[in-house]
Amino acid sequence: MDDSEVSGPQSASSSEPLEILRNRPPKERADAARNREKVLAAAAKLFREQGVENVSMDAVAAEAGVGKGTVFRRFGDRSGLAVALLDERERELQQRVISGPPPLGPGAPAADRLAAFADAYLDYLAGHLDLVRMSETAGPGARYRIGAYRFWHRHVAILLGQARPGCDADALAHALLAPLGAETVTAVRAEVGDDRVRQAVRAVVLALASAPD
Repeated sequence: MDDSEVSGPQSASSSEPLEILRNRPPKERADAARNREKVLAAAAKLFREQGVENVSMDAVAAEAGVGKGTVFRRFGDRSGLAVALLDERERELQQRVISGPPPLGPGAPAADRLAAFADAYLDYLAGHLDLVRMSETAGPGARYRIGAYRFWHRHVAILLGQARPGCDADALAHALLAPLGAETVTAVRAEVGDDRVRQAVRAVVLALASAPD
């Protein structure tokens, strides 16, 4: 079975191939692309220097040398900026999932790939936790509306379907991704530390990939 199939019940979102769900660079006019890069570079600089929570959209516009209306129309708010800044990092991880070496990429047992994904995603979170948290908490259910979440969910559902044929892969994929939410990781790591967070997530992966129905 490959990544175009999944065992168990499927929703419309989980039946889409991973390649379709992968983040792609936006297509835009050259001038719009230049403005976009200026704004993102300014936002990255200010977020790094001042912290995500302390930077206003007006400050980003001033740093980029563009009108604030341009920033608001293009990105909406700081969470929109966060999503755009994360886009390239997400594409890199998605490409490794689709065609990178095992166990993260194809060629390893499903349970090993699930564990490798959890480790890789935690590494990604460690480098961008504040941005991911902002993108996921912009409003009720914001995390589940982000395009990248659909990719992660589809990938995990496929692997769970391979590891446990006949399971409710869609529902279990949400359960596996729940402890990888940025808000959860932020709160729990402050209490137990990064190593225990990683060990706990691995335990969840093992339980969901191997427990009988």
